Amino acid sequence: MYADKNIRCNGIAPGAVMTNIASTMNNISQTGIARQQLGMAINPRVGQPEEIANLAIFLGSDEASFINGQVVSADGGWTAY
Repeated sequence: MYADKNIRCNGIAPGAVMTNIASTMNNISQTGIARQQLGMAINPRVGQPEEIANLAIFLGSDEASFINGQVVSADGGWTAY
């Protein structure tokens, strides 16, 4: 809709990233956490915030000028299981 105005819209779907978000979580569903943990053993690693930031910088750069209307998974393959 806005591509002709040089405005692109992309999203980032991060997986597990090493942040302090867990310290702010209360009343966690034990059922939900159990399901989420199922695939953690096969997840290669937890990402670093800088890795997500680098993707955001790339998507905002001229090098990504042909990428529009996409959601990019940055999850180390987490959604593959």
